[in-house]
Amino acid sequence: MSAKAVSEVTGKDIIFRNTSNESLHKGLVAPVYKTTDLQLLPKEHPWLLTEKLVVKPDQLIKRRGKLGLLLVNKGYEDVKKWISEKRGKSVTAGRTTGVITNFIIEPFLPHKQEEEFYLCIHSSREKDTILFYHEGGIDIGDVESKAQVLEVSVQVTDSSLSGVVGLVSKAPKSVQTTLTTFISDLYEVYKRLCFTYLEINPLVVTNDKVHVLDLAAKLDQTAEFLCKVQWGEVIFPPPFGREALPEENYIAELDAKSGASLKLTVLNEKGRIWTMVAGGGASVIYSDTICDLGGASELANYGEYSGAPTEGQTYEYAKTVLSLMTKFHHPEGKVLIIGGGIANFTNVAATFKGIIKALTEYKDKLTEHNVSIFVRRGGPNYQEGLRVMRDVGNDLGITMHVFGTETHMTAIVAMALKKTPIPTKPVQDTATASFLLGSSSQAAPTVSKSRNKSVSSVGSSNESLEVARRSDIAPHSLFDEKTTSIIWGMQPKAVQGMLDFDYICSRNTPSVAAMTYPFSGDHKQKFYFGHEEILLPLYKNMADAMRKHPDADTLISFASLRSAYDSAVDAMSFPQIRTVAIIAEGIPENQTRKLIKMAEEKGVRIIGPATVGGIKPGCFKIGHTGGMIDNVVASKLYRAGSVAYVSRSGGMSNELNNIICKNTNGVYEGVAIGGDRYPGTTFLDHILRYEQNPDIKIIVMLGEVGGVEEYVVGKLVKDGKITKPIVAWCIGTCASMFNSDVQFGHAGASAHNDSETAVAKNKFLKEMGCFVPESFDSLGLELKAVFEQFVSKGLIQVLPEMPPPTVPMDYSWARELGLIRKPASFMSSICDERGDELMYAGMPISSIINENLGIGGVLGLLWFQRRLPEYAFKYLEICLMVTADHGPAVSGAHNTIVCSRAGKDLVSSLTSGLLTIGERFGGALDLAAKQFTEAFDSQMHPNDFVNTMRKKGQLIMGIGHRVKSLNNPDKRTEILKEYVRGAFPSTPLLDYALQVEKITTSKKPNLILNVDGVIAVTFVDLMRNCGCFTREEAQEFIDIGVLNGLFVLGRSVGFIGHFLDQKRLKQGLYRHPWDDITYVLPEHTEYEER
Repeated sequence: MSAKAVSEVTGKDIIFRNTSNESLHKGLVAPVYKTTDLQLLPKEHPWLLTEKLVVKPDQLIKRRGKLGLLLVNKGYEDVKKWISEKRGKSVTAGRTTGVITNFIIEPFLPHKQEEEFYLCIHSSREKDTILFYHEGGIDIGDVESKAQVLEVSVQVTDSSLSGVVGLVSKAPKSVQTTLTTFISDLYEVYKRLCFTYLEINPLVVTNDKVHVLDLAAKLDQTAEFLCKVQWGEVIFPPPFGREALPEENYIAELDAKSGASLKLTVLNEKGRIWTMVAGGGASVIYSDTICDLGGASELANYGEYSGAPTEGQTYEYAKTVLSLMTKFHHPEGKVLIIGGGIANFTNVAATFKGIIKALTEYKDKLTEHNVSIFVRRGGPNYQEGLRVMRDVGNDLGITMHVFGTETHMTAIVAMALKKTPIPTKPVQDTATASFLLGSSSQAAPTVSKSRNKSVSSVGSSNESLEVARRSDIAPHSLFDEKTTSIIWGMQPKAVQGMLDFDYICSRNTPSVAAMTYPFSGDHKQKFYFGHEEILLPLYKNMADAMRKHPDADTLISFASLRSAYDSAVDAMSFPQIRTVAIIAEGIPENQTRKLIKMAEEKGVRIIGPATVGGIKPGCFKIGHTGGMIDNVVASKLYRAGSVAYVSRSGGMSNELNNIICKNTNGVYEGVAIGGDRYPGTTFLDHILRYEQNPDIKIIVMLGEVGGVEEYVVGKLVKDGKITKPIVAWCIGTCASMFNSDVQFGHAGASAHNDSETAVAKNKFLKEMGCFVPESFDSLGLELKAVFEQFVSKGLIQVLPEMPPPTVPMDYSWARELGLIRKPASFMSSICDERGDELMYAGMPISSIINENLGIGGVLGLLWFQRRLPEYAFKYLEICLMVTADHGPAVSGAHNTIVCSRAGKDLVSSLTSGLLTIGERFGGALDLAAKQFTEAFDSQMHPNDFVNTMRKKGQLIMGIGHRVKSLNNPDKRTEILKEYVRGAFPSTPLLDYALQVEKITTSKKPNLILNVDGVIAVTFVDLMRNCGCFTREEAQEFIDIGVLNGLFVLGRSVGFIGHFLDQKRLKQGLYRHPWDDITYVLPEHTEYEER
């Protein structure tokens, strides 16, 4: 939802902080919440003890004065007593009953009745309306019928407000100037801070000061990224009578962090009918159907998931719903409806994985609560998703009925409520997202470019930005078979889907001319047009794309909500653009209204925001509209029919494609105008186009609760200005059955008065002459009846079907469907980043952090695929610490320093140092471990080991130090030996090495067991005796070089430190001094001429 109410405390705080009007009295406010200690409150607000006060609930309750929820002109003791009596008590306001917990306390303002005024500002599609009345207070009555009204048209560029003087003309002259200035300044704040509604009643003017006594406000929540600083921390409270449950808050948090849409509203915790529906429009229709069939009192929740949520997100969503559903028992058992329309781009099987995981986890509780599950879904890979769902039902022993696109979307509701029988053998889809459609007698289109040749040269000779708009297309047509588009954003799947649609529709040239994306350099990307590869250009600058592709007349913007406005404005600056499709939802309403105004001025049609787009079968489709090729074929979208539709819901557009295909000769054109409050084009805009098109015989309109557009359509039907039959249905009929306001899936789907309800709209449309079914369930039957009348009268001729060209399936999609297999180029067994959470050797990263495994624990997981004992964690970390550095003089550090001073980067300098590691420097750990282990395992006496190595002429690795000795021991080795002896279960190899040390130091005191040797032998002791490895596994890790890896990892820390140190000290290029070099040259060199 975009327009969201805020508390009075929040509304006043925002206005007081952001209004510079000198006449505004920025009053004192003390909020009281559920946990506020009234005894301590005066310490924070001392004025409470010195002023007369006003107190009222602050929970979005209307008409508080008339409900007796207002206490005025009292001292703090009376206020405290009044709050104590009211707090925690139930109150009924209209049809809603709720518990009062929050209050607002303010100083009482003595004033006269004639000093009270009424002021309201609210926004609509084309204007802002300011209402002012020279009287105010609770007895003002129907203010809209008597207030002075100033309508301010939406302007592309902001300008100062005029006309306020006339607005306040009936107010006393002494305050007119004050009011005029205040209203002008307030309206500026209203626009700048993205308010959508602001009402002050009463507004009091006394002693040249303006006082805001009672305020109600709504903000455009989608504008938070624009106004966050000015708003401050805003909490949008739930409607009165419906406090948000922890589970609802949890889903709201998930939704805020996700690019997908996740919504959950609990209506009746103890209800027996629960829903888990994909899609905003579909979720409303399922709720409608449940209520239509008498299930309103048992409907437990409203919610939806859409926008291709991940497996983890659907798991969390499903788990939350299941936890609520199994909280209370119901004597008749419970019903779970897992429904949805036909998805455009969501992989149904992938999203079902999360739901299946949750169902499996709740198996016992589902059985305990006697839950029956009904599933209906369609879209990409839905056949596999339904198959897995059936298998899960059988495996878990849960009653589960599963249906696909062969079944009407909401038919499962009647089955679940036992209104209709459950088919024993539902029709099964035999294909699994098959793109190869068998042989075709129709010749495949050919691309006018050769294989691998770029299509970017089309129109590239035209360098002028002043490109004329196409004149060879009818004004009532959005698209035709020549329509070409520019795509804003990196959307390769959407582009490929459009190209596949072009090919199956037998277009000769692709409908995508180019892509533009400001965060990528100019280059070309490879796509397929049928069986051939083509290159499409990607431009960093939109102007370059427009200049080089003057025939492109449509922009499809996949820009984010933050960038969508700027990209659309940019596109409309080019005269060649006829249509702009804006896919993103959540664009601030002020920006959308400016876009609408700009589009009207430039003659551009906008589809969206918050849409999947539109489709003209046989010609053109926007992005993911119509789904993948299997659905395009199933709904016969590769050729034109006779029925055109317009819908708010993008998700429901595919369902309409299916319904129209099954009941008529198919779709001629379909547009989803978008779910935001102010779509770029309206129902009427498109219906009037359809009225002018002789190829369109029947119109379908899928409206919804909220707004009044459907009334305009109905009146034109009544007046005979729309002559073609309209089959219409408005979703959201369930809204009137709820006691509190429920915001449905779309931002615009909320009724603000009785006329905006879906029930009222459906009734009106039927009275005006539209064909309105009894429910969405019978929409197809109503449409079929109208269609058959046209056929019987000869107005529509049903033509024989022609098979479309075959389209090969992409390799990546075929593999995802499990239709092919291929040996992997790489194998990895230590890390998996593909899911919702990074996994190290099967352990989630969150668990690693929460359980404080540290670097040692991570090494255990990534190097050994095991969770080692805690003493091993610390041992590994000590090894890293003692090997991290040994001063700038050692060869590795020296190389790093020289390289750094030569101006090289960190990676180059680090690599230079690491390349010195070998048997002579640092790399002795592996060989030391091997030598000591072989001697120990062969039961060779330490003295024999020393003598044998001397006879071979080999050094004992890990023995000897250039500086340290028995008399000057290495503290690092002492630390390691002390820790190992105290923590390890046993240290046989260390004990053996120390016996060898006694022998070597007896000959020379610096032949000690050095840090390499201690790490080598203690590491072998760890591997062999910690209980995590077999002897063979331990030996394998040592043989493949894990010990040297430990030194490399530790010493990298020091090398990086030396690099940073040299850069910080700003050391210049190093040149070795001559006096430290011995030059050895031949004494004499004879040169002979050859």
